[in-house]
Amino acid sequence: MQLHVIDAGHFKLDGGAMFGVVPKTLWNRLIPADENNLCSWDMRCLLIEDGNRLMLVDTGMGDKQDPKWQAFYYRHGEGDLVKSIEKAGFGAHEITDVIFSHLHFDHCGGGVKWNASRTGYELTFPNAKYWTHSEHWQTATFPNAREKATFFKENILPVQEAGHLYFSDKTENPFGTNVQPIYVDGHTEKMTMVKVAYKGQTVVFMADTIPSHAHLPLPYVMGYDVRPLETMKEKEALLKEALEHNYLLFFDHDPLYDCCTVEMTEKGIRVKNKGLLSNFI
Repeated sequence: MQLHVIDAGHFKLDGGAMFGVVPKTLWNRLIPADENNLCSWDMRCLLIEDGNRLMLVDTGMGDKQDPKWQAFYYRHGEGDLVKSIEKAGFGAHEITDVIFSHLHFDHCGGGVKWNASRTGYELTFPNAKYWTHSEHWQTATFPNAREKATFFKENILPVQEAGHLYFSDKTENPFGTNVQPIYVDGHTEKMTMVKVAYKGQTVVFMADTIPSHAHLPLPYVMGYDVRPLETMKEKEALLKEALEHNYLLFFDHDPLYDCCTVEMTEKGIRVKNKGLLSNFI
């Protein structure tokens, strides 16, 4: 088994939205905002090489949307989903499984692309099964008013139309024995986190439950979450488990660090060591 960090680029989101009720004077010291109150965030994906399977967790936002829409999110940096996979030594056709943590545009958009003539859409990973939770699929295809603006049909429906849609909750051991899904409901209905048993360690893809090292304190919950109190409960349980078993927490949006370990302090569970994935494995 091997793990590879995949960089799908950076974008910007409002710092207040990313930290909810936490005052800017607190979070700005950790993730500084620009003059428009926007913070830079990574779209970090995880490529898991396990036997004859090559599993990609999340795909970033892609580039299908028009330039005006993309300008709202200030795409920047050198990160590119497919180029990053190629840098790891693989081609898009070699991906066997795409595991969507959830179907918000910044996590699933790169899974579908324009065809060569830009007259329709095709799968970025033509030989892959695309996985999500069945209840989350229902939420994404019949969205509530709060999340409607972040679920795009062009990111989702081509997967089903191509016959590549699979539901992890309907399949026993969908990702093998070393990769286990964890389902949570605070950020969105049945978001999938991924727990990876790797060379005697446990690496957990935190998805948007804890999107960065700055979000470890329990009240640091995103304004985007549909059930913020549930997120706090889920975070508390996950952090206790991580502390007990020395998990390595992998962040999808942290602009500075791939991952961290945790320790107990007088203020509660906090970051112990943080850095690149290669620093830990």
